[in-house]
Amino acid sequence: MVTVSIRIEDQEKRALDEVLDQMGMNITTFYTIYTKKVLRDRRIPFPIEATPDPLYSDANIHAIKRAEQQIAEGRAVVLTMDQLEELLDA
Repeated sequence: MVTVSIRIEDQEKRALDEVLDQMGMNITTFYTIYTKKVLRDRRIPFPIEATPDPLYSDANIHAIKRAEQQIAEGRAVVLTMDQLEELLDA
């Protein structure tokens, strides 16, 4: 058997202890149950998500598709950065 140490905020620990006490268990029992669930299911038992990348927003995807269509239709102008800077300086 091994001992595992974790760090959590004091307030979160007190709140967790209170909830677990209402469920009739302590923190060791909680983590043992959690660990067995993860090992049995081979996944974390709740979704873990990140905020979607704004690059892939509906508006950006629409703009990319519109640009692709314009290119396919021959309605796009291709300039080098030097050419673009010249136009901006003019």
